[in-house]
Parts: sequence; C-alpha cells; structure tokens
Amino acid sequence: MTTSPFTVRTAAQMAGQLGGEPDALHDSTTPLARAAESTILARTGRPPLPRPHATRVLVVANQKGGVGKTTSTVNMAAALAQLGQRVLVIDLDPQGNASTALSIPHHRGVPSTYDMLVEGVPLADVMQESEEVSGLFVVPATIDLAGAEIELVSLVARENRLHRAIQAHPQIGSAHEAGEDRLDYVLVDCPPSLGLLTLNALVAGAEMLIPIQAEYYALEGLGQLLETVDMVKAHLNPRLVVSTILITMYDGRTRLAAGVAEEVREHFGEQVLRTSIPRSVRVSEAPSYGQTVMTYDPGSPGALCYLEAAREMATKGTR
Repeated sequence: MTTSPFTVRTAAQMAGQLGGEPDALHDSTTPLARAAESTILARTGRPPLPRPHATRVLVVANQKGGVGKTTSTVNMAAALAQLGQRVLVIDLDPQGNASTALSIPHHRGVPSTYDMLVEGVPLADVMQESEEVSGLFVVPATIDLAGAEIELVSLVARENRLHRAIQAHPQIGSAHEAGEDRLDYVLVDCPPSLGLLTLNALVAGAEMLIPIQAEYYALEGLGQLLETVDMVKAHLNPRLVVSTILITMYDGRTRLAAGVAEEVREHFGEQVLRTSIPRSVRVSEAPSYGQTVMTYDPGSPGALCYLEAAREMATKGTR
C-alpha cells in the first residue's frame, strides 16, 4: 500500500514555517519549544502577505451541516485580515452565525443581506466594519433572510442579484479599477442547503472553498454539491471553479480521519490545502464570546492552523 505524499501538520510542526520569524526565536529542540515559539509569534503579529491583483470572491459552501463551514468562513476571513488583507464576509445564512462570531449586530432592523438581495439596497450601505479585526468588514444576516428564498422566486434575474450587488461596489475589482482601498477577498457564507440563496452565491463567486469534515458522512453529500457546481458552470457562471478544499475537525488519533483525508487528497489533489484544521475546544468556544479563535486565543492550535490555511490559500491563488 502506497502512502499519500500529503501530511497533516500539527501546530508545533508548523512553527517556523509561516515566514518572517526572527532567527533568534527558532528553537527546534522539542515540539513544545516550537509550539511556544509559534504562540509568541502569533501574539506579536505576522508579516503581511502580498495583496492579490484583483478582488477574489470565494463561496464557502457545503449543504451538509456541521462540517465547519461558518467556522471556517469567519476564521479564514479573520486570518486573512491579520495577514494584511482587506476582507468582506457576506453572511447568507439566515441563522446569522457568522455575524454572531464576528460580533456584528444582526437583530431585525439592521441593514443586512436581506435588504441587499430583496430590496436592492447597495452593498456599501449594508456593510459594517469589525471592531475586533482591522480590515475586516461584514454584511450581517437577520432573521428576515429566512423568507428570502420565497421572495426571490418572483424577482427578475433572481439568481444574479448577489453578483450584481458585489460588482457594483466601488471597492470591488482590480488594483487599476478600485485602487488601494479595494477589497482583496469576499467570502460568502452559504446556508446548509442548495436553494436560491446558495445559487446566488455560486453565480456571484469565481472560486469555491469547500470545508469537509474528516468523517465518512461528510463525503456522501459532496457528489451532490459538485453536480450543482457543474450545473451552475454550464448554465449560469462558467467562471466558477472549486479552488480550495479544507479538511476540518481532523483527529489524527483515528484511522477514519486519516482515511477520509487521504481519499479527499487522492481525488482532488492540489485543490486540498495541506493544512488541516484539528478538533479544538477553543475554536468551538470562541463564538460564544462573539469572537473568532483568531482573537479569542491566537496561540491555540486551531488559530495557528487557520492562519497557515489562510496563508496557503492566498499564496496558492497568486501563483
């Protein structure tokens, strides 16, 4: 039996591989020393990444619930912002969990994705800036969005409304078009279904980020999602590609997790990030404090892995 060339890296193994660390801090004598090194560097900041030449619009989708979709959206967004990028999160899930994790008000009456999609309010008028992370902006989701699936049915060009709203924003586009104030990344957090809201996101995005839980059931719905992507590419958005797959809730102690990860990597190859996100209590705790793990506990293994995953995704996209 051949072994996969990909390996899942722990936070300790990642220490010293994220770039820009002073040589004086390097200590490879023990995993504990390297983990401590990484914790110090996480808290003192990382060097910024080069900005992409134009805004990258990524749809974070998986119709199976509980795979870490919203968690990955907010933490990847916060990590990118900490790496010097200007990031917008659009919360398309009526539950508003991304808004909660980013500590953005999303009670009824707050300008939201519902107003943008159904009422035609400009994107710039429904954005809020995060107080926790500099360079991070959010369009919150209110409970009104729960009825948007029905209301969108009767609207003209119902599947294009998010795309039009994004493209009309003056900070969306290339460096030449939008200048230094441009948004570098737009991450759209989709509901766990393949309805009109998710369809709007798939039409609006050029890339897909798919979080996959390292468990068998997580693979079962992937085929249906990819069929939907192919249908959207054929009829509505030929630009759409699955650029990034992120393995979440990885438990290296189990054969099942390793087997699922290997199967995903064999099938999707370089689309799968080498960095996997481990099961982490800190990652689960953070939203209850209105934070991402990137600010709640920046030295934890979960935060370090999201930071490296964001760096890997950003670097891969600019090659």
